[in-house]
Amino acid sequence: MGRITVRRRVTRLSVGGHKRVREDVLAAEEPLEIRVGGLSLAITMRTPGNDIDLAAGFLVSEGVISNGEQFAAARYCAGTDDDGMNTYNVLDVTLAPGVAPPDPGLARAFFTTSSCGLCGKASIDAVRTTSSYTAASDDLRIEAALLTTFPNRLREQQAVFEKTGGLHAAALFDGVTGGLLVLREDVGRHNAVDKVIGWATQQNLLPLRGTVLMVSGRASFELMQKASMAGIPMLAAVSAPSSLAVELAVELGITLVGFLRGDSMVIYSGAERVLESAPLESDLSPDPSDQGDSVEPLSSESIGAA
Repeated sequence: MGRITVRRRVTRLSVGGHKRVREDVLAAEEPLEIRVGGLSLAITMRTPGNDIDLAAGFLVSEGVISNGEQFAAARYCAGTDDDGMNTYNVLDVTLAPGVAPPDPGLARAFFTTSSCGLCGKASIDAVRTTSSYTAASDDLRIEAALLTTFPNRLREQQAVFEKTGGLHAAALFDGVTGGLLVLREDVGRHNAVDKVIGWATQQNLLPLRGTVLMVSGRASFELMQKASMAGIPMLAAVSAPSSLAVELAVELGITLVGFLRGDSMVIYSGAERVLESAPLESDLSPDPSDQGDSVEPLSSESIGAA
């Protein structure tokens, strides 16, 4: 398996101070080619690990499959580095008998970066994939006080982020009990979400009714679309949503929560699902110290106590 972290010698310098040469830990980023039935479908830059989850979630997000029974198997193909070692960077998926192969139009003939999973799409219309599930009818209701515990719990479980400070995270919570079902990390926020959805797919949990998808960065149109494809009724983020993410949330009946920090939040869509169990902040203005798309560590000062 490819390395999740990489060690490199770096020079640490403070103005007016001294140079120090030390070893630092970096989050690994390597290409993964996803094949279906031997045919290349996409190449994405990702942090190695949970690659089968990533492939399964990607296929759900793209509308190729909609449940775990349609995902038959996955295996690593031969691919070697300069030393002749298997890179584990080529994964071939076998679909269940009777499942239609991906539309050739889905094939991405170039790399997608770890920050953008939609780079191969031609237009907004092309990414409005039709989901097999309807989140609007989900009867999820969650206490605001419970919801505000999710960011700290997400941060506490980010083992690789603790070492590198360079990974996004996505986690799936049970909206009734607040239990953490799964957490995945990756250099790409879209990969982290696909890994979560892929895990749930292989556990035959789709649609993910009554759950909350929590992400460590901002809420984009693409993440909202992925939530829809998995039947997730609520997406929560510690940072801001994009305008298209809000529009899609309203259109699909998904609850979208942003700036979820401390004991406050901003609800952009589906506010009826969040029960006000304690007084919420009346000032919904974003924190001026917010770094938007940053993946800097979330300190207790920035997100408050759980």
